Amino acid sequence: MDTLYTVLATVAAYLIGSLSFAVIVSRVMGLKDPRSYGSKNPGATNVLRSGSKAAAVVTLLLDAFKGWLPVVLVKWFGGPYGMEDGTMALVGFAAFIGHLWPVFFGFKGGKGVATAIGVVIGVEPLLGLATAATWCIVVWFFRMSSLASLVSAAFVPVYYVFGDRLAWYMSKPAMLGLFAMAVLLAVRHHANIDRLIKGTEPRLGGDKADAGNVPAGKSRTTK
Repeated sequence: MDTLYTVLATVAAYLIGSLSFAVIVSRVMGLKDPRSYGSKNPGATNVLRSGSKAAAVVTLLLDAFKGWLPVVLVKWFGGPYGMEDGTMALVGFAAFIGHLWPVFFGFKGGKGVATAIGVVIGVEPLLGLATAATWCIVVWFFRMSSLASLVSAAFVPVYYVFGDRLAWYMSKPAMLGLFAMAVLLAVRHHANIDRLIKGTEPRLGGDKADAGNVPAGKSRTTK
């Protein structure tokens, strides 16, 4: 029965992760589909290119929330049903996978940064806040969301190794899940890594043109 609960929780987490809030929020707020302009990535950074900061913030918060929610539900209520650290790691990873390959949106999702941060906060708030702070600091100084995402993902294991308090509370299944997410984040940012190496990666706010007005098929390839 414990296995059944774990399977059901993991499937539910994947379905929650499959809610592409970049697309949903854009539709609700009357904006263009983020998959049709800019980087065509359904994430908060690309929604920002629509010109609506409010939509980007809402997308960011909801994407993080869908990663946080399954983890804390298992953490708070899973014990009596035999769902412990292993299940918590599974549901967090499932929510993250749902964002990357959402069943409700043709398995074409975003890069998973906000959702990953939400998962990390759910697993260990201190580690999550440290990761989020790293992302904000890099964005503030370099104005590059992709660079901030890659640095944050790389620093998760660093914080774990050198932060005794974090290491005390983290379980091995949770850390395996976080490592797996960090690897997938790097893979999903392969095009950004190539542009960073070439020095052609765009900065946030660097192009004042309304990306939402770019016709499909003629989007800026550098975005």
